[in-house]
Amino acid sequence: MMRKGIILGMVSLCLFSSWVSEGLAQKAVKEVRIAVAGPMKAIPGENHWRGATMAQDEINKAGGITIKGAKAPIKLVKIDTNELASVSDAVVAVERVAEDVDFYVGTQRSESTFAMQDVIMKYKKILMGCGAVHPELLLRIAKDYNKYKYYFMCTISSAFQGPVLVAHLEDVAKIVRDEIGIAKPKVAILVDKLQWADPIVKLIETKAPELGLDVVGVWRPSAMASDVSAELAAIKGAGAQILFKATSGTMGIALGKQWGELQIPAALIGGDAIGLVKSYWEATGGYGKYNTSMTGIGPAKLTEKTMPFWNGFLKRFNDFPGYESVTYDAIYILKGAIERAGTISSDEVVAEIEKTDYQGAYGRMAFYPKDQQFPHGLMFGPGYNTWVVNQWRGPEELKVVWPVGWKGVKYEGAEKYKLPPWVVDYWKKNK
Repeated sequence: MMRKGIILGMVSLCLFSSWVSEGLAQKAVKEVRIAVAGPMKAIPGENHWRGATMAQDEINKAGGITIKGAKAPIKLVKIDTNELASVSDAVVAVERVAEDVDFYVGTQRSESTFAMQDVIMKYKKILMGCGAVHPELLLRIAKDYNKYKYYFMCTISSAFQGPVLVAHLEDVAKIVRDEIGIAKPKVAILVDKLQWADPIVKLIETKAPELGLDVVGVWRPSAMASDVSAELAAIKGAGAQILFKATSGTMGIALGKQWGELQIPAALIGGDAIGLVKSYWEATGGYGKYNTSMTGIGPAKLTEKTMPFWNGFLKRFNDFPGYESVTYDAIYILKGAIERAGTISSDEVVAEIEKTDYQGAYGRMAFYPKDQQFPHGLMFGPGYNTWVVNQWRGPEELKVVWPVGWKGVKYEGAEKYKLPPWVVDYWKKNK
Protein backbone atom coordinates (compact mmCIF):
# COMPACT_ATOMS: atom_id res chain seq x y z
CA MET A 1 0.00 0.00 0.00
CA MET A 2 2.87 2.32 0.88
CA ARG A 3 4.58 1.43 -2.44
CA LYS A 4 1.36 2.29 -4.32
CA GLY A 5 1.16 5.59 -2.50
CA ILE A 6 4.74 6.45 -3.35
CA ILE A 7 4.13 5.70 -7.04
CA LEU A 8 0.95 7.77 -7.10
CA GLY A 9 2.81 10.57 -5.37
CA MET A 10 5.60 10.47 -7.93
CA VAL A 11 3.09 10.51 -10.81
CA SER A 12 1.31 13.46 -9.24
CA LEU A 13 4.61 15.27 -8.76
CA CYS A 14 5.55 14.67 -12.41
CA LEU A 15 2.19 15.92 -13.61
CA PHE A 16 2.47 18.95 -11.33
CA SER A 17 5.98 19.65 -12.62
CA SER A 18 4.73 19.33 -16.19
CA TRP A 19 1.91 21.79 -15.53
CA VAL A 20 4.29 24.20 -13.85
CA SER A 21 6.80 23.91 -16.70
CA GLU A 22 4.06 24.46 -19.26
CA GLY A 23 2.82 27.46 -17.36
CA LEU A 24 6.30 28.92 -17.09
CA ALA A 25 6.95 28.33 -20.77
CA GLN A 26 3.67 30.02 -21.62
CA LYS A 27 4.47 32.98 -19.40
CA ALA A 28 7.96 33.15 -20.89
CA VAL A 29 6.54 34.35 -24.23
CA LYS A 30 6.38 37.99 -23.22
CA GLU A 31 6.60 39.05 -26.86
CA VAL A 32 7.13 37.46 -30.25
CA ARG A 33 10.32 38.91 -31.68
CA ILE A 34 10.47 39.04 -35.47
CA ALA A 35 13.58 40.19 -37.32
CA VAL A 36 12.80 42.16 -40.46
CA ALA A 37 15.91 41.59 -42.57
CA GLY A 38 16.56 43.55 -45.73
CA PRO A 39 18.60 46.29 -47.41
CA MET A 40 17.14 49.06 -45.26
CA LYS A 41 18.90 51.89 -47.05
CA ALA A 42 17.24 50.82 -50.31
CA ILE A 43 13.65 50.65 -51.50
CA PRO A 44 13.24 46.87 -51.06
CA GLY A 45 14.27 47.10 -47.40
CA GLU A 46 11.94 50.03 -46.84
CA ASN A 47 9.13 47.95 -48.29
CA HIS A 48 9.99 45.04 -46.02
CA TRP A 49 9.87 47.30 -42.99
CA ARG A 50 6.70 49.14 -43.96
CA GLY A 51 4.67 46.01 -44.61
CA ALA A 52 5.89 44.48 -41.36
CA THR A 53 5.10 47.56 -39.28
CA MET A 54 1.56 47.70 -40.65
CA ALA A 55 0.99 44.08 -39.64
CA GLN A 56 2.62 44.60 -36.23
CA ASP A 57 0.54 47.67 -35.46
CA GLU A 58 -2.74 46.03 -36.50
CA ILE A 59 -2.06 42.82 -34.60
CA ASN A 60 -0.84 44.56 -31.45
CA LYS A 61 -3.80 46.94 -31.52
CA ALA A 62 -6.06 43.87 -31.52
CA GLY A 63 -4.21 42.42 -28.51
CA GLY A 64 -1.30 40.56 -30.08
CA ILE A 65 -0.78 36.87 -30.78
CA THR A 66 -2.75 34.41 -28.65
CA ILE A 67 -0.59 31.56 -27.38
CA LYS A 68 -2.58 29.03 -25.33
CA GLY A 69 -4.91 31.72 -24.06
CA ALA A 70 -2.24 34.31 -23.28
CA LYS A 71 -1.59 37.39 -25.41
CA ALA A 72 1.88 38.27 -26.67
CA PRO A 73 2.61 41.44 -28.66
CA ILE A 74 4.86 41.44 -31.71
CA LYS A 75 8.22 43.17 -31.40
CA LEU A 76 9.94 43.90 -34.70
CA VAL A 77 13.74 44.03 -34.89
CA LYS A 78 15.06 46.00 -37.85
CA ILE A 79 18.08 44.38 -39.53
CA ASP A 80 19.96 46.20 -42.28
CA THR A 81 21.54 43.39 -44.28
CA ASN A 82 23.28 45.60 -46.88
CA GLU A 83 22.73 42.54 -49.07
CA LEU A 84 22.60 44.42 -52.38
CA ALA A 85 26.27 45.27 -51.91
CA SER A 86 27.73 42.54 -49.70
CA VAL A 87 26.92 38.90 -49.03
CA SER A 88 29.23 38.85 -46.01
CA ASP A 89 27.51 41.88 -44.47
CA ALA A 90 24.18 40.12 -44.85
CA VAL A 91 25.42 36.97 -43.13
CA VAL A 92 26.87 38.92 -40.21
CA ALA A 93 23.68 40.96 -39.84
CA VAL A 94 21.30 38.01 -39.55
CA GLU A 95 23.61 35.94 -37.36
CA ARG A 96 24.13 38.80 -34.93
CA VAL A 97 20.49 38.60 -33.78
CA ALA A 98 19.91 34.86 -34.18
CA GLU A 99 19.76 34.18 -30.44
CA ASP A 100 17.55 37.20 -29.76
CA VAL A 101 14.70 36.75 -32.24
CA ASP A 102 12.07 34.07 -32.76
CA PHE A 103 11.43 34.47 -36.50
CA TYR A 104 12.74 36.24 -39.58
CA VAL A 105 10.90 37.87 -42.47
CA GLY A 106 12.38 39.60 -45.51
CA THR A 107 15.64 39.29 -47.52
CA GLN A 108 15.88 40.48 -51.11
CA ARG A 109 18.84 39.50 -53.27
CA SER A 110 18.95 35.77 -54.06
CA GLU A 111 22.76 35.61 -54.05
CA SER A 112 22.78 36.92 -50.49
CA THR A 113 19.72 34.97 -49.39
CA PHE A 114 21.43 31.64 -50.09
CA ALA A 115 24.05 32.53 -47.48
CA MET A 116 21.53 34.00 -45.03
CA GLN A 117 19.33 30.95 -45.45
CA ASP A 118 22.22 28.70 -44.37
CA VAL A 119 22.87 30.77 -41.26
CA ILE A 120 19.24 31.05 -40.20
CA MET A 121 18.64 27.33 -40.79
CA LYS A 122 21.64 26.57 -38.58
CA TYR A 123 19.74 28.19 -35.72
CA LYS A 124 16.51 26.40 -36.72
CA LYS A 125 14.67 29.69 -37.07
CA ILE A 126 11.85 30.22 -39.56
CA LEU A 127 12.53 32.62 -42.43
CA MET A 128 9.53 33.90 -44.37
CA GLY A 129 11.21 34.99 -47.59
CA CYS A 130 9.72 38.21 -48.98
CA GLY A 131 11.95 39.22 -51.86
CA ALA A 132 14.47 36.67 -53.15
CA VAL A 133 12.88 34.51 -55.85
CA HIS A 134 15.49 32.02 -57.11
CA PRO A 135 13.89 28.54 -57.23
CA GLU A 136 17.04 26.90 -55.85
CA LEU A 137 16.08 28.37 -52.46
CA LEU A 138 13.12 25.96 -52.60
CA LEU A 139 14.93 23.08 -54.29
CA ARG A 140 17.24 23.01 -51.27
CA ILE A 141 14.21 21.99 -49.19
CA ALA A 142 13.51 19.11 -51.56
CA LYS A 143 17.11 17.96 -51.27
CA ASP A 144 17.47 18.33 -47.48
CA TYR A 145 14.08 18.87 -45.86
CA ASN A 146 15.23 18.58 -42.26
CA LYS A 147 17.82 21.32 -42.72
CA TYR A 148 15.88 23.77 -44.89
CA LYS A 149 12.25 23.19 -43.85
CA TYR A 150 12.28 26.46 -41.89
CA TYR A 151 12.26 28.48 -45.12
CA PHE A 152 9.06 29.62 -46.88
CA MET A 153 8.87 31.84 -49.97
CA CYS A 154 5.99 34.34 -49.75
CA THR A 155 6.45 35.56 -53.32
CA ILE A 156 6.13 33.40 -56.41
CA SER A 157 9.55 32.13 -57.44
CA SER A 158 11.15 33.15 -60.72
CA ALA A 159 10.11 29.72 -62.02
CA PHE A 160 6.54 31.09 -61.99
CA GLN A 161 7.34 34.74 -62.60
CA GLY A 162 8.53 33.65 -66.02
CA PRO A 163 5.10 32.32 -67.06
CA VAL A 164 3.49 35.55 -65.80
CA LEU A 165 5.84 37.60 -67.95
CA VAL A 166 5.33 35.32 -70.95
CA ALA A 167 1.56 35.66 -70.64
CA HIS A 168 1.86 39.46 -70.45
CA LEU A 169 4.29 39.44 -73.38
CA GLU A 170 1.70 37.49 -75.37
CA ASP A 171 -0.95 40.12 -74.54
CA VAL A 172 1.31 42.99 -75.60
CA ALA A 173 2.36 41.21 -78.81
CA LYS A 174 -1.30 40.87 -79.75
CA ILE A 175 -1.85 44.59 -79.10
CA VAL A 176 1.19 45.43 -81.28
CA ARG A 177 -0.25 43.31 -84.08
CA ASP A 178 -3.74 44.77 -83.72
CA GLU A 179 -2.82 48.45 -83.27
CA ILE A 180 0.35 48.77 -85.37
CA GLY A 181 -0.18 46.02 -87.91
CA ILE A 182 3.15 44.20 -87.48
CA ALA A 183 2.51 40.49 -87.92
CA LYS A 184 5.75 39.25 -86.34
CA PRO A 185 6.94 41.74 -83.69
CA LYS A 186 10.57 41.82 -82.58
CA VAL A 187 11.51 41.66 -78.92
CA ALA A 188 14.73 42.74 -77.19
CA ILE A 189 15.66 41.30 -73.79
CA LEU A 190 17.37 43.50 -71.19
CA VAL A 191 17.83 42.03 -67.71
CA ASP A 192 20.09 42.23 -64.67
CA LYS A 193 23.43 40.52 -64.90
CA LEU A 194 22.51 38.49 -61.81
CA GLN A 195 21.81 34.85 -61.05
CA TRP A 196 18.12 35.28 -60.23
CA ALA A 197 17.36 36.48 -63.78
CA ASP A 198 19.03 33.59 -65.63
CA PRO A 199 15.90 31.39 -65.77
CA ILE A 200 13.83 34.32 -67.06
CA VAL A 201 16.24 34.98 -69.94
CA LYS A 202 16.15 31.32 -70.98
CA LEU A 203 12.37 31.25 -70.76
CA ILE A 204 11.80 34.34 -72.90
CA GLU A 205 14.34 33.17 -75.48
CA THR A 206 12.47 29.87 -75.69
CA LYS A 207 8.89 31.13 -75.54
CA ALA A 208 9.12 34.24 -77.74
CA PRO A 209 9.39 32.24 -81.00
CA GLU A 210 6.43 30.13 -79.89
CA LEU A 211 4.44 33.38 -79.60
CA GLY A 212 5.41 34.39 -83.12
CA LEU A 213 8.10 36.84 -82.00
CA ASP A 214 11.69 37.33 -83.15
CA VAL A 215 14.31 37.81 -80.41
CA VAL A 216 16.76 40.44 -81.67
CA GLY A 217 19.24 40.24 -78.79
CA VAL A 218 19.94 39.97 -75.08
CA TRP A 219 21.52 42.80 -73.06
CA ARG A 220 22.63 42.29 -69.44
CA PRO A 221 23.85 45.47 -67.71
CA SER A 222 24.58 45.77 -64.00
CA ALA A 223 21.51 45.96 -61.78
CA MET A 224 23.00 49.19 -60.40
CA ALA A 225 23.85 50.78 -63.80
CA SER A 226 23.24 54.53 -64.03
CA ASP A 227 23.40 54.76 -67.83
CA VAL A 228 21.86 52.33 -70.32
CA SER A 229 21.72 54.69 -73.30
CA ALA A 230 24.13 52.50 -75.29
CA GLU A 231 21.94 49.45 -74.76
CA LEU A 232 18.82 51.42 -75.70
CA ALA A 233 20.45 52.71 -78.88
CA ALA A 234 21.40 49.16 -79.84
CA ILE A 235 17.87 47.95 -79.14
CA LYS A 236 16.37 50.68 -81.31
CA GLY A 237 18.88 49.82 -84.03
CA ALA A 238 17.84 46.18 -83.83
CA GLY A 239 14.28 47.17 -84.71
CA ALA A 240 12.52 45.90 -81.59
CA GLN A 241 8.87 46.82 -81.04
CA ILE A 242 8.92 45.31 -77.54
CA LEU A 243 11.61 45.78 -74.90
CA PHE A 244 11.32 43.07 -72.28
CA LYS A 245 13.20 43.90 -69.07
CA ALA A 246 13.73 42.38 -65.65
CA THR A 247 15.67 44.40 -63.10
CA SER A 248 15.87 44.43 -59.32
CA GLY A 249 18.19 47.40 -58.81
CA THR A 250 18.56 51.12 -59.49
CA MET A 251 19.20 50.41 -63.16
CA GLY A 252 15.41 50.57 -63.44
CA ILE A 253 15.46 54.34 -62.90
CA ALA A 254 18.04 54.97 -65.62
CA LEU A 255 16.18 52.64 -67.96
CA GLY A 256 12.78 54.27 -67.48
CA LYS A 257 14.14 57.81 -67.73
CA GLN A 258 16.32 57.28 -70.79
CA TRP A 259 13.71 55.12 -72.55
CA GLY A 260 11.13 57.91 -72.24
CA GLU A 261 13.55 60.77 -72.94
CA LEU A 262 14.86 59.11 -76.09
CA GLN A 263 11.38 57.88 -77.03
CA ILE A 264 12.70 54.43 -77.81
CA PRO A 265 10.04 52.93 -80.11
CA ALA A 266 9.58 49.73 -78.12
CA ALA A 267 6.97 48.96 -75.49
CA LEU A 268 8.79 48.68 -72.13
CA ILE A 269 7.36 45.70 -70.27
CA GLY A 270 8.44 43.08 -67.75
CA GLY A 271 9.65 43.29 -64.17
CA ASP A 272 11.17 46.34 -62.49
CA ALA A 273 11.48 46.52 -58.69
CA ILE A 274 12.25 50.25 -58.69
CA GLY A 275 9.34 50.92 -61.04
CA LEU A 276 6.90 49.81 -58.37
CA VAL A 277 7.30 52.75 -56.01
CA LYS A 278 5.60 56.15 -56.14
CA SER A 279 8.92 58.03 -56.23
CA TYR A 280 9.73 56.32 -59.54
CA TRP A 281 7.68 58.94 -61.37
CA GLU A 282 9.72 61.81 -59.96
CA ALA A 283 13.00 59.89 -60.27
CA THR A 284 12.41 59.42 -63.99
CA GLY A 285 11.03 62.92 -64.47
CA GLY A 286 7.77 61.37 -65.63
CA TYR A 287 9.53 59.64 -68.52
CA GLY A 288 8.64 56.26 -67.05
CA LYS A 289 4.99 56.68 -68.08
CA TYR A 290 3.65 53.51 -69.76
CA ASN A 291 6.38 51.36 -68.20
CA THR A 292 5.02 48.16 -66.70
CA SER A 293 6.21 46.14 -63.75
CA MET A 294 5.31 42.69 -62.57
CA THR A 295 4.65 42.58 -58.84
CA GLY A 296 2.69 40.88 -56.11
CA ILE A 297 -0.01 43.51 -55.69
CA GLY A 298 -1.78 46.34 -57.51
CA PRO A 299 -4.81 48.62 -57.23
CA ALA A 300 -7.36 45.92 -58.03
CA LYS A 301 -9.45 43.50 -55.99
CA LEU A 302 -7.21 40.44 -55.68
CA THR A 303 -9.04 39.65 -52.44
CA GLU A 304 -11.25 41.58 -50.05
CA LYS A 305 -8.09 42.65 -48.20
CA THR A 306 -6.17 44.09 -51.15
CA MET A 307 -7.63 47.57 -51.55
CA PRO A 308 -7.88 48.31 -47.79
CA PHE A 309 -4.19 47.40 -47.49
CA TRP A 310 -3.23 49.32 -50.66
CA ASN A 311 -5.05 52.46 -49.58
CA GLY A 312 -3.84 52.20 -45.98
CA PHE A 313 -0.23 51.79 -47.11
CA LEU A 314 -0.51 54.73 -49.51
CA LYS A 315 -2.04 56.95 -46.84
CA ARG A 316 0.51 56.03 -44.19
CA PHE A 317 3.70 56.07 -46.27
CA ASN A 318 2.72 58.20 -49.28
CA ASP A 319 3.91 55.34 -51.46
CA PHE A 320 2.66 52.24 -53.24
CA PRO A 321 3.36 48.89 -51.58
CA GLY A 322 6.02 46.86 -53.37
CA TYR A 323 6.07 43.10 -53.66
CA GLU A 324 8.55 43.05 -50.75
CA SER A 325 5.83 44.52 -48.52
CA VAL A 326 4.33 41.04 -48.50
CA THR A 327 5.99 40.98 -45.08
CA TYR A 328 2.49 42.19 -44.09
CA ASP A 329 0.90 38.88 -45.11
CA ALA A 330 3.93 36.89 -43.91
CA ILE A 331 3.48 38.16 -40.35
CA TYR A 332 -0.23 37.37 -40.42
CA ILE A 333 0.65 33.85 -41.62
CA LEU A 334 3.10 33.51 -38.73
CA LYS A 335 0.43 34.74 -36.32
CA GLY A 336 -2.06 32.14 -37.49
CA ALA A 337 0.50 29.33 -37.39
CA ILE A 338 1.73 30.27 -33.89
CA GLU A 339 -1.82 30.43 -32.57
CA ARG A 340 -2.72 27.04 -34.06
CA ALA A 341 0.51 25.50 -32.76
CA GLY A 342 0.13 27.09 -29.33
CA THR A 343 3.87 27.73 -29.24
CA ILE A 344 6.71 29.61 -30.92
CA SER A 345 8.70 26.38 -31.29
CA SER A 346 9.99 26.36 -34.86
CA ASP A 347 9.23 22.72 -35.70
CA GLU A 348 5.62 22.99 -34.56
CA VAL A 349 5.09 26.32 -36.28
CA VAL A 350 6.56 24.92 -39.53
CA ALA A 351 3.94 22.16 -39.46
CA GLU A 352 1.19 24.77 -39.18
CA ILE A 353 2.59 27.05 -41.89
CA GLU A 354 2.61 24.03 -44.19
CA LYS A 355 -1.17 23.81 -43.66
CA THR A 356 -1.75 27.52 -44.29
CA ASP A 357 -4.45 28.61 -46.72
CA TYR A 358 -4.80 32.33 -46.14
CA GLN A 359 -6.61 35.05 -48.07
CA GLY A 360 -4.08 37.86 -47.81
CA ALA A 361 -3.72 41.35 -49.23
CA TYR A 362 -1.45 39.86 -51.90
CA GLY A 363 -3.89 37.12 -52.87
CA ARG A 364 -4.35 33.55 -51.74
CA MET A 365 -1.36 32.40 -49.71
CA ALA A 366 -0.75 28.65 -49.61
CA PHE A 367 2.52 26.73 -49.93
CA TYR A 368 3.48 23.71 -52.02
CA PRO A 369 3.93 20.57 -49.89
CA LYS A 370 7.33 19.00 -49.35
CA ASP A 371 6.77 16.28 -51.97
CA GLN A 372 6.24 18.82 -54.77
CA GLN A 373 8.90 20.28 -57.08
CA PHE A 374 9.14 23.58 -55.21
CA PRO A 375 8.35 22.77 -51.56
CA HIS A 376 7.36 25.75 -49.39
CA GLY A 377 7.00 27.94 -52.48
CA LEU A 378 3.89 30.06 -52.89
CA MET A 379 1.28 28.17 -54.90
CA PHE A 380 0.76 29.75 -58.31
CA GLY A 381 -2.11 29.73 -60.78
CA PRO A 382 -5.81 30.45 -61.23
CA GLY A 383 -7.53 30.15 -57.88
CA TYR A 384 -4.20 30.61 -56.09
CA ASN A 385 -1.66 33.43 -56.30
CA THR A 386 -1.13 34.96 -59.75
CA TRP A 387 0.81 38.17 -59.15
CA VAL A 388 -0.09 41.10 -61.42
CA VAL A 389 1.43 43.53 -63.92
CA ASN A 390 0.97 47.25 -63.23
CA GLN A 391 1.35 50.06 -65.78
CA TRP A 392 2.17 53.70 -65.07
CA ARG A 393 -0.52 56.03 -66.42
CA GLY A 394 0.22 59.28 -64.56
CA PRO A 395 2.09 60.85 -61.59
CA GLU A 396 0.16 58.86 -58.98
CA GLU A 397 -1.70 56.46 -61.21
CA LEU A 398 -1.06 52.76 -61.66
CA LYS A 399 -3.37 50.32 -63.41
CA VAL A 400 -3.35 46.54 -63.22
CA VAL A 401 -3.04 45.40 -66.87
CA TRP A 402 -2.52 41.68 -66.28
CA PRO A 403 -4.30 39.32 -65.80
CA VAL A 404 -7.25 40.52 -67.85
CA GLY A 405 -8.73 37.17 -68.78
CA TRP A 406 -5.68 34.88 -68.52
CA LYS A 407 -7.09 31.39 -67.85
CA GLY A 408 -10.34 33.04 -66.80
CA VAL A 409 -8.72 35.35 -64.22
CA LYS A 410 -9.59 39.05 -64.21
CA TYR A 411 -9.58 41.17 -61.08
CA GLU A 412 -12.05 43.95 -60.49
CA GLY A 413 -10.25 47.20 -61.39
CA ALA A 414 -7.90 45.68 -64.01
CA GLU A 415 -7.91 46.98 -67.60
CA LYS A 416 -6.18 46.55 -70.98
CA TYR A 417 -2.52 47.52 -71.48
CA LYS A 418 -1.85 50.79 -73.38
CA LEU A 419 0.95 51.16 -75.91
CA PRO A 420 2.99 54.40 -75.61
CA PRO A 421 1.73 56.76 -78.35
CA TRP A 422 5.23 57.42 -79.72
CA VAL A 423 5.70 53.68 -80.26
CA VAL A 424 2.50 53.52 -82.29
CA ASP A 425 3.41 56.65 -84.29
CA TYR A 426 6.97 55.51 -85.05
CA TRP A 427 6.05 52.07 -86.31
CA LYS A 428 3.09 53.20 -88.35
CA LYS A 429 5.55 55.40 -90.24
CA ASN A 430 8.46 52.94 -90.33
CA LYS A 431 7.10 49.39 -90.57
